[in-house]
Amino acid sequence: MTAAHLTLPFGTLIRVTNTRNGRFVDVTVTDRGPHTKGYIVDVSRRAAVQLDIIEAGVVPVVVTVLKRPDSSR
Repeated sequence: MTAAHLTLPFGTLIRVTNTRNGRFVDVTVTDRGPHTKGYIVDVSRRAAVQLDIIEAGVVPVVVTVLKRPDSSR
């Protein structure tokens, strides 16, 4: 599963947690975005399904970096 982020390097593994329901998913940054002010991450459809955000479209999330592409942590 993948995500878009404006500043994190491609290949960064992140955990995106839906703060409304506690569901989380681990995704890899493979694109730039989102390009809407105030948004911090855009996840693939498969990740959105797992986070249960398809109907809502936009929800508050927490993004945690799990592994940068140039390190083991």
